Amino acid sequence: MPVMGATRFERFFRMAASLNVDKSDLKRYDEFLDRKIYDLFLVAKAAAKANGRDIIEPRDLPITKGLQERMHEFLKLEEDLEVVPLLEQLLSRPPLGIAISEETEARLPAVAGGLSVALAQAFKIIDPRVKNPGSEEWDQVFRMFELLL
Repeated sequence: MPVMGATRFERFFRMAASLNVDKSDLKRYDEFLDRKIYDLFLVAKAAAKANGRDIIEPRDLPITKGLQERMHEFLKLEEDLEVVPLLEQLLSRPPLGIAISEETEARLPAVAGGLSVALAQAFKIIDPRVKNPGSEEWDQVFRMFELLL
């Protein structure tokens, strides 16, 4: 990730949950985002197929109330941070053998942003005092998300 991108994401985590992250954390973050977006698309693909479509529409994405609220929080933060272009670069499109509508594609940065806010806030749920999450905290947060998404 370019240095400017790393700087913006470090600022994002500070604003979202008062966390200090470094480049190794950003690698973990990228892995998290790839896995969770892939998981969301697996469910979306099944929903599209169940509805007789060969294209994933936004309504196929399993967006929960909590994730929707985090997406709104992200959009408020985004006004100051301008990280959507960086998220667009990071987002990998999982090869699922199904098309993704333009509307779904356009919504992905907000979904990724909502997941990012949820990730940052999850650290504070696990340990309200954490400032610089280490490997153990990352593993705990990953396990928590695996239970839910």
